[in-house]
Amino acid sequence: MPSTAKPGVSGLLLVVLALLSAAAPFAIDMYLPAFTDLAGDLGASAASVQLTLTTFLIGLAVGQLFIGPLSDRYGRRKPLVFATAVTVVVTVICALAPTIWLLIAMRFVQGLSASAGLVIGRAVGADRTDGAATAKLFTLFSAIGGIAPVIAPLLGGVLVDFGWQAEFWALSGIFLVMFLGAVLVVPESLPAQHRQQAGFAGTLRTIGRLAAERGYLGYIFAFAFGFAALMSYISASPFVIENVLGMSNQVYTLIFAVNAAGMVAAGTVSSRLVGRFGPEPILRAGQTVTLAGGLVLLALLAAGAPAWAVLPVLFLTVVSAPMVMGTASALAIGRARYAAGTASALMGALQFALGALVSPIVGLGGPGTGIPMAVSIVVAVALGILARLVARTAGPVPEPEHSAAAA
Repeated sequence: MPSTAKPGVSGLLLVVLALLSAAAPFAIDMYLPAFTDLAGDLGASAASVQLTLTTFLIGLAVGQLFIGPLSDRYGRRKPLVFATAVTVVVTVICALAPTIWLLIAMRFVQGLSASAGLVIGRAVGADRTDGAATAKLFTLFSAIGGIAPVIAPLLGGVLVDFGWQAEFWALSGIFLVMFLGAVLVVPESLPAQHRQQAGFAGTLRTIGRLAAERGYLGYIFAFAFGFAALMSYISASPFVIENVLGMSNQVYTLIFAVNAAGMVAAGTVSSRLVGRFGPEPILRAGQTVTLAGGLVLLALLAAGAPAWAVLPVLFLTVVSAPMVMGTASALAIGRARYAAGTASALMGALQFALGALVSPIVGLGGPGTGIPMAVSIVVAVALGILARLVARTAGPVPEPEHSAAAA
């Protein structure tokens, strides 16, 4: 790899990149309080409403597979600006949708375009940092991006009285801010001489090279299973907290926001600890906390424990998400800097593919039980731990022959 110092990330650029990476939590969390109203207004079933979440996640997964390689070939800035502009337009269409099926279709397109903020934001960060600085940056992404799950449900809870459409109008405004940030703040971080030039065949070779790298694969699965555990909670929490624990919609919104605030705090602290201990111990600690919390949560829900016993354990289970996702993503990208866009795309595609799979699974037991959610969390984090152990068996960071020209 070149020995020249990376320029780093300024405070304003950090905020914009974190905001871009928060596109998914805003689009997921803001309209959760409006699920029941949306179903009633559009005459849709609960399963159809949940499908608006699933198709968005599928769009995020598919979109990254295209946008990541495009950003490696054509640079970061142009694909980012174009995609964020499309996101604004599509979100306006969502607000105007007269049927659930149009909303489902537009949510898929929204996921496709919104994926640019995730994949290119990580790629820009990797372009401009190295080593522990990348791990700290990615953990800060998780922490600052975690503000979205705090703001989104609170804002959604306020706006729900104005109809579900108000949720998407507000989301349109947020995406417009992201678009302006991409235009005015995000620089081109990949010079022309460092871009992939081999076209589609070269992209396939890069994907094959990444798929053969055990360390990269292990860490992206650790990252993706960490997200799957988090999505188990996000998808099921409205039904578990309201139907199983007997809380109101307003109390659910408050609980969700408190848990998200805990994620922000945990991510901020872990970003500081990364510089002292390194990313691997922080990743290991985060997975341990999540696994222990999930097991206790499963026991409590199976026993029909009251809310005062369940909610603190649920809090401890989910706040470790930034510790897992920030460090695992940095460790994965650190092994694939020669194709950061494609590496980030594969990681993101796997992340949201698993998220889309988890969303319907946690509802299999019906709205009156939280056991599927707890089981899903435990299984996901256990698989994530296995993936981390596999990654630890890999050799040194690979140096592909073309890395000097492409990194």
